[in-house]
Amino acid sequence: MASAAHRSLVLRALLVAAAIAGALSDPTPLQDICVADLQAATPVDGFACKPLTAVVDDDFFSRAIASAGSTNNPFRVNSTRAIVSTFPGLNTLGVSITRVDLAPGGLNPPHSHPRASELVMVLKGEVMVGFTTAANRLFSKVVRENELFVVPLGLQHFQLNTGTGDAVFIAMFNSQSPGVVTPTFAMFSTKPAMPMEVLTKTFLMSEDEVTAMKSKFVGF
Repeated sequence: MASAAHRSLVLRALLVAAAIAGALSDPTPLQDICVADLQAATPVDGFACKPLTAVVDDDFFSRAIASAGSTNNPFRVNSTRAIVSTFPGLNTLGVSITRVDLAPGGLNPPHSHPRASELVMVLKGEVMVGFTTAANRLFSKVVRENELFVVPLGLQHFQLNTGTGDAVFIAMFNSQSPGVVTPTFAMFSTKPAMPMEVLTKTFLMSEDEVTAMKSKFVGF
């Protein structure tokens, strides 16, 4: 039979685990609706609620991802996001969605979402989706129309159009604001600039090589 001390330790461990799990997703709303007041001056971690009398039907409707975005860029990709700032009715609901259009050969470069897991559903074409774990193991799969692939919270992942035509997929998130961190931009396109010594030592490159690399990310 387990001792009282052992039972107490197990209980504390379970409480800590529950607290951590709760911190990994958006908080549960405390009221039926909280349409974002995008003009509110009060700073909060998220958005304040519009007065209920000012809420209208269209607050819960959006065409944010109805149209394809331009893929006329070096990566041949466009991400069109439906998040609270473009779809106020999402506020406090813990969900958001992104439409990604990929031209042939287009790549959504490796990136991560620090506040959300991602569920990918391909609508058109075929897309290789992959993610890497903390142990640098790669999991990837070519996903086709109406098929799904899930990326665990916070892990680096990418999407590559492996078909011969355009591809479209939607990415669903369990956060109204999943965030996005793209390592190449985070290293080569920061303001102020990342220290040159950090870059040369990280990538085992000379200063000239780093400067040439940084020049490719001007304007992003």
